[in-house]
Amino acid sequence: MKYRSRTDIVRSILEAASANEGTNRTKLMYKSYLAYGQLKDHLGTLQENLLIEYEAKGRCYRITEKGRRLLQLLNKMEEFTPLNYINVK
Repeated sequence: MKYRSRTDIVRSILEAASANEGTNRTKLMYKSYLAYGQLKDHLGTLQENLLIEYEAKGRCYRITEKGRRLLQLLNKMEEFTPLNYINVK
């Protein structure tokens, strides 16, 4: 498996949380390919930075407007400067 940067992980969590009805923790785990402990750490950071919010009534996570803007910027950065990993021997 390829190692992912923190930015790649954040982007995958934000993409998973961008569903209209919101997403529960299990779906976030599976869609972002993270273990529960890792997801819990990242969700805490994302919530502190107001990029994702937890709705207690529906027991789901939703992306905030600030999170949507960050996700758009990350996608544009990837579009303009795709990272091609080359193995150097």
